[in-house]
Order: sequence, then structure tokens, then C-alpha cells
Amino acid sequence: MCGHRLAEWLRTEGHDVVEVSGLGPDPGDQVILEMAAQQGRILVTIDTDFGRLVYGGAGHAGLLRLPDVPAAQRIALVVDVFRRHREDMGTGTVITVKGGRIRISKPVRG
Repeated sequence: MCGHRLAEWLRTEGHDVVEVSGLGPDPGDQVILEMAAQQGRILVTIDTDFGRLVYGGAGHAGLLRLPDVPAAQRIALVVDVFRRHREDMGTGTVITVKGGRIRISKPVRG
């Protein structure tokens, strides 16, 4: 959900990527989030609605929220997130990149 160029770059880095645009008609944010959670996928998006769903209690395997910037800049941001926060990814953590800052919200363990 961040564009084809980022998806292709992630594939070249060895990641298993599913692009929502390749799944047919848009099933809606809730279904996309549920599908990613069921498959154990980190959802990478520029859409703020996913954050609302997650903070509203929706289950997820991880969320990386990027700003709506050109593809080359988006890729550079992902490189930085991987370099600095790779160990946090895929653990139900929400990582938000905004205004040059990276915010990490780890799940509360009960």
C-alpha cells in the first residue's frame, strides 16, 4: 500500500511482498488489515486509517506507516527504519515515520 516501486525494491531485498493493488477490487481497510494479520505480514502503508484501526483494537502483525513522499524518498525511509529498528518489526509494533522522526509503539503484553 505504498506503491509499486517500494514493493519492487523490497522484493529485490528478499522480502515476500503482496501488493494490495494486485488482489483485485479494494476490499477495504479492515479486510486488508485482517488479511495481513492472518498471513503474519507487516502492513506498509501511507494511509492513516490503518493506525486508527490498530489503535482501536484491530489485530495486526505489525504496521509501518510512511509519509506520502516520492518513491525514492519512501525507499530511503524504509532503509533507515530497517537499519535502526529491524528488531522491532513483525512483533505487533506500529512504526510511524513522520516529519523526519520515527515513532515506535510496541504492543502492551498482558
